[in-house]
Amino acid sequence: MKTMNDLFLHLLKDIYYAEKQILKALPKMVKAAETSELKRALEKHQHETEGQVQRLEQVFSEIDKPARGEKCEAIMGIISEGEDVIKKGDPNVIDAGLIAAAQAVEHYEIARYGTLIAWAEQLGMADSVSALKQTLEEEKAADKKLTEIAEASVNRKAA
Repeated sequence: MKTMNDLFLHLLKDIYYAEKQILKALPKMVKAAETSELKRALEKHQHETEGQVQRLEQVFSEIDKPARGEKCEAIMGIISEGEDVIKKGDPNVIDAGLIAAAQAVEHYEIARYGTLIAWAEQLGMADSVSALKQTLEEEKAADKKLTEIAEASVNRKAA
């Protein structure tokens, strides 16, 4: 990686891979969730993630590169932790653990999208900036919703 364009493409491939892995993990999380509000929030975010993947494909198109992911060990580790919660968690604490895992994913995505936006702005990629900002707002909203669910009921049930 010798240029900002190279860095941008590398990070774009990273988050594309991450989003695809998240799409695979979300149905398992929905199935494992105990509370209906958490199930609905995860289902909503699954639908949003499908749109996020499409927007990333538009960004790849803008830079005239094929939409391909590059393995992201960070997201694989975060997803693995979430799977451990599902397998090993007590039913009373699974939702709290799922929320913690989902928020770790959201925070990773928020960091990545923030960087991509800054770099896209620097590279003069106005259409990409707009698409990436839309995704960033969805990630922040999902994180906020998860916090609300945790604080309203899930954490108390787990205690």
